[in-house]
Amino acid sequence: MLLLGGTKAFQRVELLSKFTWTTHSSIEFIRFVGISELLIGAGLILPQVTGILPTLTSLAAVCLCVIMVFAIAEHVRHKEAYEIWKNVIIIILAAFVAIGRFIS
Repeated sequence: MLLLGGTKAFQRVELLSKFTWTTHSSIEFIRFVGISELLIGAGLILPQVTGILPTLTSLAAVCLCVIMVFAIAEHVRHKEAYEIWKNVIIIILAAFVAIGRFIS
């Protein structure tokens, strides 16, 4: 999430064409998604590593699930159903982290 978020948040627009959805999205939306991914990535790692509010890791994982549901909706809207499997895998992994952290 940190790598993808950093790419979308700070890379030049011309270099972002490797992501199919960026060709039909505004630069503001792309930057918003990038910053959101950076924050979620930091939220997944930092609270647990530092020991400061480790429950925020669960919250970040839930937020990641929500973002991936919106990503699936965008893929369906732009007839890119072949991309959805990636989002489903991320949802499963994030849900596993969220449930595991809520329980412990």
